[in-house]
Amino acid sequence: MLPKTVLVTAATAASLTAGTPATADTRTTWHGAWTAAAMRPSGSPWFATWAEQGFENQSVRQVVRVNAGGARLRIRLSNAYGTTPLRLAGASVGRTATGAAVRPGTIRPLRFHGSPSTTVPARGRTVSDPVALPTRPREQLTITLYFRDATGPATYHQVSMTTAYRAAGDHRRDPAATAYTDRIEPGFGSWYYLEGVETSGGRPQPRAVVAFGDSITDGFGASIGGDDRYPDALARRLLAAGRPHPVLNAGIGSNKLLADSACGGDSGVSRFARDVLDQPRPGTVIVLIGVNDIQLRDDRMCGVDRADPPVTARRLIDGYRKLIRAARARHVEVVGGTLTPYRGSAGWTADGERIRRQVNRWIRGSGEYDAVADFDRALDPAGTGRIPDGLHMGDHLHPGPAGYRAMADAIDLSALR
Repeated sequence: MLPKTVLVTAATAASLTAGTPATADTRTTWHGAWTAAAMRPSGSPWFATWAEQGFENQSVRQVVRVNAGGARLRIRLSNAYGTTPLRLAGASVGRTATGAAVRPGTIRPLRFHGSPSTTVPARGRTVSDPVALPTRPREQLTITLYFRDATGPATYHQVSMTTAYRAAGDHRRDPAATAYTDRIEPGFGSWYYLEGVETSGGRPQPRAVVAFGDSITDGFGASIGGDDRYPDALARRLLAAGRPHPVLNAGIGSNKLLADSACGGDSGVSRFARDVLDQPRPGTVIVLIGVNDIQLRDDRMCGVDRADPPVTARRLIDGYRKLIRAARARHVEVVGGTLTPYRGSAGWTADGERIRRQVNRWIRGSGEYDAVADFDRALDPAGTGRIPDGLHMGDHLHPGPAGYRAMADAIDLSALR
């Protein structure tokens, strides 16, 4: 059991470390309802984004699906990779209609320390004031940010598997989608500056389940706008079982456990505290990361001529042990996910397969995790080293929606604190 102490949310802690005044509300318990792991504004090797150019006199409308309900909500914004202060002229939140449209009558203006605008320090984060907007688990919300001044390159999350919308001028109060004619098509979408949504009030919520990993957690291969990644399928399972949990997706496409990547984010070891332990009330983390360490031995896909140190099963296991120790120090339980098959993909090698199987034997048999989610066997019951057709998206590496459902079904719900 966790000791009964006053809980300080990630946003409050971050604003304190960034030097921004923040007041902890000791009477309110905030729950993480949605999150996206922040990334530096590098160019994507796969599709266009707005991150490198940033925004000026533009409204950015972003859709998220929350996994915790409540009577009030607030948002977290990140300028973690900004080199100058970020000036936000205004923001709003409302219930999603269709596309960029917001349900009439639900738009609420957001304030920051009582002001409609705010400045987020370089490398800092901030949290909005609470706003009354009752929400339910699995409900979609639309958040609109208006930037009057040029932002410069934007801290963002590269793969959202949903569409972001942009309009010239200030359209944060517009319920209609008419002004939001700018979007990137085709593409897998991104989230910009938006790091979290938190809720409070309503029914008591259990502690959050944080899914931590690479693109297979992030949901590459899921359907655009379908919210059918494995963490989404897990949230639906919990809701159907009468055990709704906040499920937070802290995956980053191309992320590695041991090495930073110019376009795949900071290493899992270095970002674990920020993206998992600093979430509001984390109870369990599901760790699924390591395949990119094995199959991507350098950072050339990001246009950087840099080779990573040689990867071995022992080095990966040492990395997992760092995550386990950090989680246990914060009374967070750790579920180890076995590394999923990838034979037939462009990065497969016999040596890499040997390392993957060594790592999976340790995950299953070491007893160092609190529980195991055997994603490997869920996707490949016969042990062939391949994801069967119909369960992958076509590249033999990333599951499709059916594969993500199989992964969620492999998680023992009783193992989630």
